[in-house]
Amino acid sequence: MPLSLEWPRLCTLGVDGFLVQFGDRLSEQANRAALTFRAALENQNWDGIEETSTSLVSTYLRFDPQWQTHADLRVMLKGLLAQQDWFTGDLPTGRRLWRVPTVYGTTLAPQLDEAARVAGMTVDEAIASVSQSRVRVQTIGFAPGQPYLGALPPAWNIPRQTALTDKVPEGALAVAIQQLVLFSVTTPTGWRHIGQTAFRLFRPETEQPFVLRPGDEVIFVSTSPETLAQMTRDADGGATSEVIT
Repeated sequence: MPLSLEWPRLCTLGVDGFLVQFGDRLSEQANRAALTFRAALENQNWDGIEETSTSLVSTYLRFDPQWQTHADLRVMLKGLLAQQDWFTGDLPTGRRLWRVPTVYGTTLAPQLDEAARVAGMTVDEAIASVSQSRVRVQTIGFAPGQPYLGALPPAWNIPRQTALTDKVPEGALAVAIQQLVLFSVTTPTGWRHIGQTAFRLFRPETEQPFVLRPGDEVIFVSTSPETLAQMTRDADGGATSEVIT
């Protein structure tokens, strides 16, 4: 069932956009609805649709006003929304399951101990919890190709830091608010750096510059620093993937 009778909401954005909102906060159901509705929207092949995308809980649509009017497109979107309960729909086909070798802790990821303590776990318990979790790419954002992944077990609903870490490297795995972020570029962050990968997420020289896509799933498999060092020449950093059936 939908999260409440208030959702979904259909909002006009400027002269050429609509936003379909499935909630006002992140949940598995709202994220599922956004991903599933976007896939259905793309399958309609409506004239004049120039772009679709998803955030954590919403689907965005940009259109050419010379092809469609707001009024006509609103009717079409309402009709599509009425076809099913998007909160319980099947996720899109073609998604991939990635297994990404990850070093937890050590000097490569120095905030694992702190994150484990805040989550009320030992370091070994924290590594087991994260490395055994199969998390979904909920959205791509903040930096090119950077995924937000979740949801982790409830113990990981920990706050961000009160101060920024000056810099974490590309491939850093960080945690906060029951989510993981895998960084596609070197950047400051308020999330705690708990793991390090050699996975190159942003590849502007290729036809598909973003490797991960919303709806993909990821398991961050624990590995040793020595093994990871041997994988740095590979853009995938030793990661493997398969289509989810």
